Amino acid sequence: MLNASVTNLAAETSANPLLPAWYDLVWSALWFIVILIVVWKVALPRFTKMLDERSAAIEGNIAKADEAQKQAEAALEEYTRQLAEARTEAGTIRETAREDGKKIVAEAKETAAGEAARLTAAAHAQIEAERQTAFVSLRNEVGGLALDLAGGVVGETLSDDARATAVVDRFLADLEASEAAK
Repeated sequence: MLNASVTNLAAETSANPLLPAWYDLVWSALWFIVILIVVWKVALPRFTKMLDERSAAIEGNIAKADEAQKQAEAALEEYTRQLAEARTEAGTIRETAREDGKKIVAEAKETAAGEAARLTAAAHAQIEAERQTAFVSLRNEVGGLALDLAGGVVGETLSDDARATAVVDRFLADLEASEAAK
């Protein structure tokens, strides 16, 4: 019986099994058109709007990134310029310090030389004063001894100071003349 039902069913549908019935084609086409209109009017504008927003956001982010990159490059250039200025200024300060150091050393040497000259002059003056003092003291002692000896040789005392001084001066002058002649 099953065999008979299948045979009856096959006899009723003598049309092509690959082609659907005409009413299926109409309903399928109608729903396809409805879905196409909904997609065209509702989904496609929303999808286009979403893509445009994403595109605008991406372009905005690219513009922001470009601006940030330009700012970073400008900051790098400014940093490089400031670094070069700082190096130049440091070199100038170093050179100024060297020159100031040389001036200070020169001034110290000049001050030391002046102080040494002053001390040398003071020492020479003191030596000369001491020499003069020694010379006067020695002259007085030699004069006294010479007067005593002369008094002993002549047999008289040379008590007159002016006379004694003249004799001593003459004696020392003769002594200096004899040493100069040698």
